[in-house]
Amino acid sequence: MEKAISIPVNNSIYDELGERWYAANDDPVALLRAESRLRNPWVARQITKAHGASARVLDVGCGAGFLSNHLAREGFEVTGLDASQASLDVAARHDLTGRAQYLLGDALRLPFADASFDVVCAMDFLEHVEEPAKAVTEMARVLKPGGTFFFHTFNRNPLAWLVIIKGVEWFVKNTPRHMHVLRLFIKPRELAAMCHANGMQVGELHGSEPVVFSWAFWRMLLTRVVPVDFRFRFSKSTLLAYTGYARRSHTLATAPTAAS
Repeated sequence: MEKAISIPVNNSIYDELGERWYAANDDPVALLRAESRLRNPWVARQITKAHGASARVLDVGCGAGFLSNHLAREGFEVTGLDASQASLDVAARHDLTGRAQYLLGDALRLPFADASFDVVCAMDFLEHVEEPAKAVTEMARVLKPGGTFFFHTFNRNPLAWLVIIKGVEWFVKNTPRHMHVLRLFIKPRELAAMCHANGMQVGELHGSEPVVFSWAFWRMLLTRVVPVDFRFRFSKSTLLAYTGYARRSHTLATAPTAAS
């Protein structure tokens, strides 16, 4: 396992992907696309259920717009924010609606007024910043009372290191060094505490894992290329990764600590 030193996460890789964001299968970005195929419909359904079809959504760390563009197609008013202009350019090119707005910005200093959005999303993002608690504070600030914060990130433990870091390095071509670093992974109880400190309570939490009993999974192990039919599924275990949402209090009073 990696030593407990300050290895920086390699976020520069996202500036170099270009159209590989959407086209490459010999790259771990294909795993991100597969994860998005699982999560995006779930997020859209939860938004509609809680906030209706015209909800205003902020997608922080939106990358090339896998979630943002899906939500725009569903009719939501979507703003995607990222620190990589190259990724934002790809996202805009793949926005078939022409309605998503993409902005270059810093998650620790969001360029929006308080209580601007019904929904804020941080999918595959919090494990890429050195100060996730500050990022959560900013996202809570721009969230309306009663608004929903969606998240997906990785748990911090030896199994997650073995599967998510080393397993991807071993079994997916073109995996860069330090694409993920274990010290930045976040335990569910830690994220629940971050939410609690900002008046949000975790309402739903699902584990996330690859479907290993499938020919697509074994083809990836044999070829180091991610098949187009590679799938993830929700599970009860949060040992590897987890997806969920937290709701901001209508009164902005501190919410009870969520179970993790």
